[in-house]
Amino acid sequence: MRGSTVLLIIVAIIFPPAAVAFMTGCSCDLFINVLLTMCHAFWLIYKRTKAEETYGYGQYRYVGSGKYEPLQGGATAAAAPVADPAGAKPNYGATAPGY
Repeated sequence: MRGSTVLLIIVAIIFPPAAVAFMTGCSCDLFINVLLTMCHAFWLIYKRTKAEETYGYGQYRYVGSGKYEPLQGGATAAAAPVADPAGAKPNYGATAPGY
């Protein structure tokens, strides 16, 4: 294996589109590689956003393959604010009485 091949493998591990660009230049192969890389990134961002909605901010951990699980075993959804039994809306920050 030549040194240039080893360097190309290292570049491919760090940033795959750059390795494709070195091999094929500005071609359809480069466009496909960038497109697939972006699709994968957006898919992971979407899955993380769904985990935040389901478990709450920071209340989950990544287990691989785009899957998340709650840190505390029993929670399946983020806790919603509990309304006053009399039907009043909950107070947030400076909107509380007396401010």
